[in-house]
Amino acid sequence: MSRLSSRLQLAAAAAVAHLVSNCAAIDRIASIGEQPKLSAVESPTTQVGYKPVQMPMPAPQSAVYNPNSLWRTGSRAFFKDQRAHQVGDILTVKVKITDKAEIENATKRSRANKEDSGVDDFFGKKKIPIINTSIPTKFITADSTASSEGQGSVNRSEELKTNVAAVVTQVLPNGNLVIEGKQEVRVNYEMRELIVGGIVRPEDIESDNTIDSTKIAQARIAYGGRGQITDVQQPRYGQQVLDIILPF
Repeated sequence: MSRLSSRLQLAAAAAVAHLVSNCAAIDRIASIGEQPKLSAVESPTTQVGYKPVQMPMPAPQSAVYNPNSLWRTGSRAFFKDQRAHQVGDILTVKVKITDKAEIENATKRSRANKEDSGVDDFFGKKKIPIINTSIPTKFITADSTASSEGQGSVNRSEELKTNVAAVVTQVLPNGNLVIEGKQEVRVNYEMRELIVGGIVRPEDIESDNTIDSTKIAQARIAYGGRGQITDVQQPRYGQQVLDIILPF
């Protein structure tokens, strides 16, 4: 009886240790029956892992002012430009991703080799003189056959259309803008997230302060979610570990 109780205590202790070490599991247990919480609005530069972008820059050019001229070097219009141009400004990114790829490959290869080497007669005689031994008709016989066949195909179709507001987090020396935006939408018990980041040229920003996602350099676009539905669609932690460890 004591052995059974000690085993139960060890099992309970192991389960408690697993829960304590797994913060994600604790958060999930604490939020049972509740909706996913929205993240607080924060500056992207204070996020963990944020690093200023460093890119090769051209030599700086000094501004030239012409007397009695209404035009100033670097200006894009006579009147004030309302488009984003400095840190903290907001612009709208029109995310439009329509990808479709169809690839099909087939390879087939085969090879067959056969080698025979021998002597039928030794100077017109079927036997070797002196030792009176029959001459072998084949000294060496070798056969080899090899074949390989492979097929592969890719059929992918993706489409994403949405808008998200982004904030200018950095102005590079050549005038390009580093932007980053995040959008969270909660529907019942499921949270949808959209993250956009990259480098844009001020010239590519349209007059209504919007820009297409296709004009973002080093674009990083992530669309996903978290919540009860997403959690059910994911395999359990133990299954994921076994998928990595097991070779079969």
